[in-house]
Amino acid sequence: MSTTLAASAPPLPVAPAADRPLRIALIGNPNSGKTSLFNQLTGLNQKVGNFPGVTVDRKSGWAQLAPGRRAEIVDLPGTYSLYPKSLDEQVITDLLYDRAAPNYPDFVVVTVDASNLRRSLLLFTQVVDLGLPAILALNMTDVAARHGVTIDVAALQRELGVPIVPMNARSGSGVAALKIVMAERLATCPAGLFWWPDETLLPLVRHLRYYFNLHNDYLALHYAQQYRHVGFLTADDRAHVVELVAQHGFDATARQAQETIARYQRINEILLETVTVTRTETREPVSNRIDKVLTHRVGGYLIFLAILFLLFQAVFTWAQYPMDLIDRGIGALSGAIQARFSGPLVRLLTEGVLAGLGGVLIFIPQIALLFGFLAVLEETGYMARVTFLMDKLMRPFGLSGKSVVPLISGLACAVPAIMGARTIESWKDRMITIFVTPLMSCSARIPVYTVLVALVVPDAPVLAVFNLRGVVLMGLYLLGLGAALGSAWVLKKLLKARERSYFIMEFPVYKWPRWKNVALTIYQKVRAFVWSAGQVIVAISVVLWALATYGPGNQQAEAEKKVRLEEAASRSRSPEAGLVSGGDAELLQRTERRVAAARLETSYAGIFGRSIEPVIRPLGFDWKIGIALLTSFAAREVFVGTMSTIYSVGQEADLGTVQAKLRAERGPDGQPFFTPARAMSLLVFYVFAMQCMSTLAVTYRETKSWRWPLGQLVYMTGLAYAAALLVWQVFG
Repeated sequence: MSTTLAASAPPLPVAPAADRPLRIALIGNPNSGKTSLFNQLTGLNQKVGNFPGVTVDRKSGWAQLAPGRRAEIVDLPGTYSLYPKSLDEQVITDLLYDRAAPNYPDFVVVTVDASNLRRSLLLFTQVVDLGLPAILALNMTDVAARHGVTIDVAALQRELGVPIVPMNARSGSGVAALKIVMAERLATCPAGLFWWPDETLLPLVRHLRYYFNLHNDYLALHYAQQYRHVGFLTADDRAHVVELVAQHGFDATARQAQETIARYQRINEILLETVTVTRTETREPVSNRIDKVLTHRVGGYLIFLAILFLLFQAVFTWAQYPMDLIDRGIGALSGAIQARFSGPLVRLLTEGVLAGLGGVLIFIPQIALLFGFLAVLEETGYMARVTFLMDKLMRPFGLSGKSVVPLISGLACAVPAIMGARTIESWKDRMITIFVTPLMSCSARIPVYTVLVALVVPDAPVLAVFNLRGVVLMGLYLLGLGAALGSAWVLKKLLKARERSYFIMEFPVYKWPRWKNVALTIYQKVRAFVWSAGQVIVAISVVLWALATYGPGNQQAEAEKKVRLEEAASRSRSPEAGLVSGGDAELLQRTERRVAAARLETSYAGIFGRSIEPVIRPLGFDWKIGIALLTSFAAREVFVGTMSTIYSVGQEADLGTVQAKLRAERGPDGQPFFTPARAMSLLVFYVFAMQCMSTLAVTYRETKSWRWPLGQLVYMTGLAYAAALLVWQVFG
């Protein structure tokens, strides 16, 4: 390393115009408090996670730094260095390598863990050597103090040459001081570099600087190291770098190792001058003692299963009372409107809008409980242990411990779960994880599961402690998990890849959950469900009401006329039949039900449903269920709204919402239509079927090929059909 400092020093960047808001990037190691700082600065309250993969894309928000001074804050994925190992970390290189990009930051705030400075400063020195102005956010100073670590902030600031702000991002302490420093529009780089290429690399570096018009030797070296992963380079650019690398005999792996060793030598020198350890830990950390229990090779799995069991029990038992209140409220409102008003618009409101709305609102308690539990597990740090715990179980199926994060996230929604697979370095592991993640039962399936389970499973205790419905619900989730693992094992055999994957992750310390974060997570997820899924459900419900109410030509009128003639003929043959069955009112209700059924069958929806009925009849499904299967491809929750709307047409107001309507449905033999066998066939179909169009879209986005989403659609639809067919043919 004999190159002079002057040869590699970058020119000073130009300060941003006073009338333009600053653009500031946050970067740091996983679990360094970076996303907590983002929440404190922006007030957007993005979800904070304790495991890799929560921040899989850069996210931005606005911060008010001082009166009249705002800044756009960009939250980058957690990383240990600027040499990306996964797709989410490549977001960082794409942002920081391209100085001409419109979203290039004016400066960077690097968050570091004060209790583990040695590890954290590696990333910091790399960022500074790229020529970016920087501020060091010295986070977790309270943790460092508890461990007996004393940091001379003034001396460290002199050594590093950047402003340093001690803080606690979790509580907000020091954030105000950081805003003051950020508002000063930092525009100068540190006085010196921490590492620079040696003379043997200068010919390659200068070629790259000239070709790409780069401002910095170290950035040119990164082009040589990372050209395969830099998204904005063209094919010609990459070809030119390949030629230069081969010409100069550049060994990327060896050079990266040499650089890392040299950086740590410099970091050690700095820390010897600025950090003092005043107390040596004599007792084993509490986190380690807890981990001996929670990650035990036998007990750890039992504890995890117990937590899952508690979650599914809570979804049924704790949520039942508020669900009943919502159910009765929607039913009472619909009945009151129908009692006071009449006409097509009233029917549209009660049978279309309110029926669809009821299919959304009734599941808010269950969704709130599900996300509340997951938020607590993430906040405490337990979810990271689950990832580690499941690694050994995942390996035989062609997955890694990092696959657990997307799979568990799939319990909430497959779309962000598939995006979370970017953290998996191995191409083979990542593709398998993306392919099988939709088999995990997402929160969109909860409405389908809970309606059908409550319809046919008794509300009875098991072992005097558990609820039978909760046991069945957990069984459905385990069935999806089993299908995911089995499918992964098959793909492991089919996909050929020589690469081996390794699972390395850092455990965060256990913390009490911040209930504000938990509450905000619940609010955001419920709001997203109501506004995104709710809009789709209500819109489809209204369209379905129209399709189920009107039909082509005069077919509905003729069907109604035929029913009334049959009823009149029946009364003429047996005048006393009405008296025996309860009088004119009962006879009139029976006639109106038959008329409604006849009009529904000859409506547009009925005609379409009848056309697909032969395909699904072997599964025990009728044309009404067929319509719901197709509409729910937009979003699984739509199934409930569709069923509610279909069965609303012609039903009396006192039947309430969807559960009562399904329970009142009768087959041709006059017996309840939704038998246990039919409901289980439908449940099994939804366990295995592809979730929604959004899942296919995000799979295409992540794999850059239609082969994978189309493979998912064909495979999972076939699996769902075969499983439902088996259930109905055996038990139906």
